[in-house]
Amino acid sequence: MASDKPTPKLVFADKAGNIYDHPELDMLVRRGDQLGLPRPDELTPLPPESELFLLPGRSALGFDPESGEVEEMEELAVAAFVSPGHTVSGVTAYKARPGAPVLPLFAYAAVGFAAGRFYVCAKRVDQDQRQVFSSVKKDRITKGARMLMSRFPKNRLLGHLSNCALNYCCPAARNLALGRFEAPLPTSQACNARCVGCLSLQDESSGFPSTQNRITFRPTPQEVAEVMAVHSEREPRPILSFGQGCEGEPLTEAPLLAEATRLYRAGGGKGTVNVNTNGSRPEVVEELKAAGFDSMRVSMVSARKPLYEAYTRPQGYAFEQVAETVARAKQAGLWVSLNFLYHPGVSDTEDELEALGALIEGSRADFVQLRNLNLDPDVYKGVVTDSGVGYGASMGLAHFMKRLRKRCPWLKFGYFNPYLVDGKMPGSEPAAG
Repeated sequence: MASDKPTPKLVFADKAGNIYDHPELDMLVRRGDQLGLPRPDELTPLPPESELFLLPGRSALGFDPESGEVEEMEELAVAAFVSPGHTVSGVTAYKARPGAPVLPLFAYAAVGFAAGRFYVCAKRVDQDQRQVFSSVKKDRITKGARMLMSRFPKNRLLGHLSNCALNYCCPAARNLALGRFEAPLPTSQACNARCVGCLSLQDESSGFPSTQNRITFRPTPQEVAEVMAVHSEREPRPILSFGQGCEGEPLTEAPLLAEATRLYRAGGGKGTVNVNTNGSRPEVVEELKAAGFDSMRVSMVSARKPLYEAYTRPQGYAFEQVAETVARAKQAGLWVSLNFLYHPGVSDTEDELEALGALIEGSRADFVQLRNLNLDPDVYKGVVTDSGVGYGASMGLAHFMKRLRKRCPWLKFGYFNPYLVDGKMPGSEPAAG
């Protein structure tokens, strides 16, 4: 049966930033170290609130259907940063020229053009609208942030987050200003990992800047609890999350997290209290559960130890502690999500499927958040190569999800931290077995 999806043409850009579609060459995608045509089931019209990037120092590559050859253009490659809730299943195809600068910390989805619209290689994995702001007037965010600063002038954490909302357009901070969805609770200045793609701290040798500034003070438990309380006043289904892009590792501040949550719960605080973590400190899991935590999200680029450690570069812990944290969190009664930093051609291979499936099956983790790995694909290529893991054949995002779910039938997929009722997502069935 013929597909009803169009065949998108190559999109490229001139040096002035003008974007064109090629009349003859088809769109190509990159999966790991392989080039190929997009699969019909992964083509999605460019979602609202996505952005197009031209890639400096990188030639656009297209496929000539007449000759069956890959053609290199003199013009620049173009990629899409797809709006949150979508997972990239194919990276844009390009050839890096000598001296090409390192790309900033974004995900670079393959993009083409057909029938009057742009298409990307991505799949929507979460219908949640928490990072969609197209219908929100900017003055609402400004008024909300200023109200918080006026109401709590001595709360440094609210001042920090209001600044993030007003000057850095942080989606989490903007939602706090609006009093909706999930509130961010950054606390930690330090981190016990040196992730290659760290959003909040990079040294000059990396070749790219961090996209967010790390918090410069340690808030008190009272300041944190105050943020939690004010957010729950306005949001009837509040999610309150430690572990944000503007901080280090929150579990290094476990006593602070526990005390703030105890204060919040003692005052009648409701909702889902969550921590986003690298999972480095399994010994603090029970303390957080006893303080009133509901969920834990553990980030990993891979469930394979060599690749995990090559990217994360842990300081004073290893992948074994991460796996232990996942298991102990479930045993303690927390809802456990894996923040799986997805990159096609690495994440959707047989070896990764086996490793991730074994971790989930053994721990009974509840949820996989299919977040995109925000990193220059060639920088990640170096990480993959240095790890000794190497690339594998890409089975595709949809097939990867289907097979993982078949092995772990209780498993759910998404992109955002869920709001929980009695320890479960509303409408979710109990775990099998």
